[in-house]
Amino acid sequence: MPKKPEVGKPEASKPESKKPESKKPEKPWGGRFSERTAALVERFTASIAFDRRLFSYDVKVGIAYARMLARQEVISKEEGRQLAAGLEALGKDYAAGAVELSEELEDVHMNVEALLTERLGEVGEKLHTGRSRNDLVATDLKLYVRDELTALRAHLRSLQLALVRQAKANVRVIMPGYTHMQRAQPVLFSHHLMAYYEMLRRDDGRLSDCAWRLDELPLGAAALAGPAYPIDRQFLADELGFGHLTRNSIDAVADRDFALELLSCCAIIMVHASRLCEELVLWSSQEFGFVELPDAFCTGSSIMPQKKNPDVPEIVRGKSGRVFGALTSLLTMMKGLPLAYNRDLQEDKEPLFDALDTTKACLEVLAALMPGLKACPERMAEALEAGYLTATDLADYLVSKGVPFRQAHHQVGQTVGWCAARGKGLAELEIEELRRFCPQADAAAYAKMTPESSIKSRAVFGATARRQVLAAIRRAERELARP
Repeated sequence: MPKKPEVGKPEASKPESKKPESKKPEKPWGGRFSERTAALVERFTASIAFDRRLFSYDVKVGIAYARMLARQEVISKEEGRQLAAGLEALGKDYAAGAVELSEELEDVHMNVEALLTERLGEVGEKLHTGRSRNDLVATDLKLYVRDELTALRAHLRSLQLALVRQAKANVRVIMPGYTHMQRAQPVLFSHHLMAYYEMLRRDDGRLSDCAWRLDELPLGAAALAGPAYPIDRQFLADELGFGHLTRNSIDAVADRDFALELLSCCAIIMVHASRLCEELVLWSSQEFGFVELPDAFCTGSSIMPQKKNPDVPEIVRGKSGRVFGALTSLLTMMKGLPLAYNRDLQEDKEPLFDALDTTKACLEVLAALMPGLKACPERMAEALEAGYLTATDLADYLVSKGVPFRQAHHQVGQTVGWCAARGKGLAELEIEELRRFCPQADAAAYAKMTPESSIKSRAVFGATARRQVLAAIRRAERELARP
């Protein structure tokens, strides 16, 4: 029940609470326009939802730029000091979660400038002197990509190291090698794993090349024609850690080939990761049984109690398409753009950010899975017994007895056909049966038809002989030990 007012005392009337009208922030470019941007357009064109991850880079670029302006006497030294200190404080506050960004200010750059001006007053409006969002976003994005490249290479190395350690631990294990998904020849399990090490080594090389081409500073290009102020671009490059300057102001703001190249690298990395995952899925199936995946990286079925599903490799395999899509998206967006800057370039960030996040996550989870992978040598040995995997070794032995290789190939092919029709292995043949097709064969041929002998005979550099694989492992360990 509501409390009745006391007799003789009028009930205090509650003042109507009025919500203070939030003043929309002024657009920095609003002087040209007679009406405000429609709310729908603001929502549609705003990029702050995703480019906010460039905040710290925008602050870093702003600090370097403020120092340069003061050094070049475009602004006073005191103004330069205030701007740098204000930006540094703003960056710390943002990192602590004490800064709120506005969608109405469109992007991270205008948010940083508005927040700085709110704190410093008129001096904050001087930061953008001689600078455009066009060269600013290109610089922010390059700094972001540079850090992501470093992180990607670290994840790659972790996976490479995990592969090398597995190879070293399983150097005695022999498995069937495949072509056309048919059993082909015996190979060391370690040799197969080291194939992926080599793929990732080239991926790392591509990232290194990408980093080299990335090392050009766009800042100082302004909107497209360069600034009318005495900007010291070399000072900015030194402050921000760039080795070179972009050589054409139009190119500096108009291209995103550094992002395309990085997405290309990510796509190739994901091809290799997906192929590894495909084999993990196959090898861990009951049909193969070559490996067992760690329980912590698998899931069960909601209806079938016996299931152990290789979800992690399957999801990595699936995510490869997501990264390929990001590359295709950016290529398609770029292909029709006239020079110089166009707002379409705003669409470079979401696919780039997502592809980088996805690639790093996939490499990280695979590097964590690999140490728990368990080889099953017995099942591999069973598979080696069927499929006539040492047929080539028999042909090679006949060549050593003077038979031309094409004749030896034909003779062994006939032998395999005869054995397959009778369900016999090559090593099960009596010597008379073997000589029926291979007249030059003798008792010593049987010693060549073992998986171990086959492995030992493949002794050239890069082949599957154990000493070559061990040398490859040692070489990889040295490479991974380098900074």
